[in-house]
Amino acid sequence: MRYAISDMRYAIRDMPKVRIVTDSTAHFFDPAFPEKHNVTVVPLTIHFGKHAYVEGTGITAEQFFRRVAAGETLPTASSPTAEQFIAVYTELCMTTDQILSIHVSGKLSRTTQNARTGAEGVLGRCKVQVIDTLSTSIGLGVLVEAAALAAGRGESQEEIVRIVRGMIPRLYTVFFIEHMDFLANAGRIGKAQATLGAMLGIKPFLTLEDGDIVPMEKVRTRQQAVEKLLEFVVEFSAIDHAAILQSSPVLTEDTRLLLERLAIDFPGRQWPVLTYGPSLGTFLGPDAMGIVICEGEEEPE
Repeated sequence: MRYAISDMRYAIRDMPKVRIVTDSTAHFFDPAFPEKHNVTVVPLTIHFGKHAYVEGTGITAEQFFRRVAAGETLPTASSPTAEQFIAVYTELCMTTDQILSIHVSGKLSRTTQNARTGAEGVLGRCKVQVIDTLSTSIGLGVLVEAAALAAGRGESQEEIVRIVRGMIPRLYTVFFIEHMDFLANAGRIGKAQATLGAMLGIKPFLTLEDGDIVPMEKVRTRQQAVEKLLEFVVEFSAIDHAAILQSSPVLTEDTRLLLERLAIDFPGRQWPVLTYGPSLGTFLGPDAMGIVICEGEEEPE
């Protein structure tokens, strides 16, 4: 028992003073990043009719899209409850008194709202700050990575908040979708609009604006959509982070074409290709494609 207590003390000593919490909508360039950097991930739940699955551990992206392809009921996602957040914060309060909880846009999910309610449940025991990132997926992941690395360096909670909030306005996400019925099922557009769009073969080109999914324009072919993605990227003169999102674990022809075009405009730059997960998939459906950019900071004159 003496050795166990000693080991626990060393483990606590090695923990960052500020503990980072996020949710399962976050995606990372390295899937093992949360475990390596002491990031606690609170999962959403994915529903197919009466069947519920914990995102990440109960259902993977590949399993999710396989079920979608099987023609099951359109999926939905539900947020972690305030009680789940209280349980997470209470456990973390045993090793720290400072928690930074960084989450998906409040306009896409109740996760941030429930995290704030959960934070009230540990008042007096921990200082919990909750940030609505107005983002999701790899955009959220980039912010969480920056926060966790800063915590690992021993930065204060206030400084980490400053870093994250300073990056949020530099995040940009655009994508096009193939199946509008998923957006309708998620309540983002009307069902009549989705039906008409499918009849006309329209592929909406969408962006995240102030944390909400907003239509930019419409295209009719996937080649046109790829061109729009390229036009979007070349507008940036400085890029800190970038990733291409697709639903398939295997490189698609559209992604291959985009990579070839990007190699011409950005010679030598690597463009990670990631599979978007179930929670984002409940909005986008299968066969969507997008790009997330974290713009580089402007050099002072």
